[in-house]
Amino acid sequence: MLDVAVQIEAGWPNDVNWEELAARAVTSALEHSPYAEWLGRNLSIEVAVRLTDDDEVHDLNHHYRGKDKPTNVLSFPMVQPDLLEALANTDDGEVLLGDIVLALGVCTHEAEEKQISVSDHATHLIVHGTFHLLGYDHQTDSEAETMEALEIKALGSIGIDDPYDDNKD
Repeated sequence: MLDVAVQIEAGWPNDVNWEELAARAVTSALEHSPYAEWLGRNLSIEVAVRLTDDDEVHDLNHHYRGKDKPTNVLSFPMVQPDLLEALANTDDGEVLLGDIVLALGVCTHEAEEKQISVSDHATHLIVHGTFHLLGYDHQTDSEAETMEALEIKALGSIGIDDPYDDNKD
C-alpha cells in the first residue's frame, strides 16, 4: 500500500486535486523504478509531499544544503540507498521513504518559462523528488541521463510530455 500525505500551504492553485496528483506522480515513479514490486506487496510505503512557499524552501535549502536561495524541489530520504534493496525483501512493516518539498514561486516561474501548467511541472518535480528518495541523483552526466530517462518514462505513462525536450512547439 502506498500512502502519499500532502500538506498544502496557501497560494497553491485550488483548482487542482493535489492529493491525487501527488499520489499519481509517486506511484508512476515507483512503477518505473527497480522497486515497482513494492506496490504489489504487503508493504506500507509512505511519502510526504509538502507544497509550500519559496521562503520555507529557501530556509531548508540553506540549512540542509548550504545554498542560500530557494529551489524548485527538495527531497529528504528516510532510507539510506544501500538499504532500499533489503526493504524489497520484507513483507511486513512500514517504509517511511521520505519527504518531498516544492516551492510555489519557483515552480510557478519555471512552469511559465516552459509554457506548461503549474500542475504538470509540479508532477514532474514530485516524480523527480521520488527518484531522489529511491537513491537516484544527477551529480554526473551518466547519473543525470539515467534519472532523466526514468522521469521521462514515468511522466509519459501519465500523459505528461518530456520535460527535457527543448524542441517542443
